[in-house]
Amino acid sequence: MSIKPKLGQFDLTMIVVSLVIGMGIFRTPVEVAQKAELPFIFFAAWIIGAIVSLFGALTFAEIGSRYPAAGGFYRLFSHCYHPAFAFMVNWMTVISNAASTASVAIIGAEYILPLILPQIEHTLGMRIITLSSIALLFGINMLGIKMSARILNGLMLIKISLIVLLIVAVFVAPTAPSATPPATALTNSDMLKAFWLCFIPVFYTYGGYQQTMNFGGDIFNAKRTMPHAILFGITIILSLYLLVNISFFRVLGFDGLKTSTTLAADVAGVLLGSYAFKAVAVIMFLSVMAYVNASIMSNPRVYYAMAEDKVLPPLFKKVNEKTQVQEFGVTFFVAVIIITLFFSSSFIQVLNYVMFFDSISMITASAAIFVLRHRAKKAGDPEGIYKIPGYPWMPIIFIILYSLVNISVMISNPGASLIGIVLFISGWPLYLGLKKLVGN
Repeated sequence: MSIKPKLGQFDLTMIVVSLVIGMGIFRTPVEVAQKAELPFIFFAAWIIGAIVSLFGALTFAEIGSRYPAAGGFYRLFSHCYHPAFAFMVNWMTVISNAASTASVAIIGAEYILPLILPQIEHTLGMRIITLSSIALLFGINMLGIKMSARILNGLMLIKISLIVLLIVAVFVAPTAPSATPPATALTNSDMLKAFWLCFIPVFYTYGGYQQTMNFGGDIFNAKRTMPHAILFGITIILSLYLLVNISFFRVLGFDGLKTSTTLAADVAGVLLGSYAFKAVAVIMFLSVMAYVNASIMSNPRVYYAMAEDKVLPPLFKKVNEKTQVQEFGVTFFVAVIIITLFFSSSFIQVLNYVMFFDSISMITASAAIFVLRHRAKKAGDPEGIYKIPGYPWMPIIFIILYSLVNISVMISNPGASLIGIVLFISGWPLYLGLKKLVGN
């Protein structure tokens, strides 16, 4: 049965915006400011990051148009490379998604910690809150309670409303004092290094658009709709991100921005007072936990698809008949989240793990466009597919920049890189073992 196009330009534009605007924008500007050291480097990193993300989104749009298969990166890698390589990359993605969920849980803990556990040592308090929250959500999911689409839409409205509130602060809140200049002027080499390191948190915040490749067969007139929707979506995201970062900068000052751990609440506190700080902190915590809950619900479905393809044991697709819960899959995913939190309780440490894993999958996934184009020379292009403008330079620039992100993680956090490499390599014997076990 063929896929019938159902999505128009507005639908896809909203999908792009929803995929990208997560919780990162309420935390990563702190990391970007710390690495940038100077305001102009800070804003340049966000602008260049948006342009590179546009290149990546358009690249994945063509991939999705050429190969509109459900199953995300796993099926793409299996089709363009090899099933073993597909498993190795997606084995890392399993860990990456859990680490990403852990990083979001840490954001929520940072907001609520000063309100409920102000006297407890920071690291201990963070672990208590994150582990307790995840344990509670795990119990809820095991009971079979599902989050409705209305709640998820409500979460998106909360986030957009918070962003609008923060942007309004630019016009009504008092301007903070100018940033203190560095004691020693930065050399060109120092500024280049600072700009380079900014890409780790910037690309993390802009991530999500790669999922557009899953909608290639669902779009009316993909050749025209896909690039327009992605361009509009990235433009909306860039505008919101730049405006909210200007708000952070003007209200808190660059020095305040570099030290804040609760950006949204801090700006709201300046704008509306201490009660607003507490209210926004609670809203942010609930928003974060809703995201974590959705992640716990959705990620085991990937394991289900892999188990159907017999690259994971059948246990991963076993569903409780009464509750309709993938009990083993949910338990496995939550266990990986907890392991990540056990080894690291800080957002920036988890961020390094996530970006090292993601950069490998993003580089190899975007390179699939060259494989698909090469094969199309023999078979011919189907009618109505979208082709990226500026080929091959857009995907090449995207691959180079993401390679620099990978190198940045290796330089700034060699421990995270070593763990990532070991996990990637371990996917090979694991694939062979599972292949033999499952009888593939």
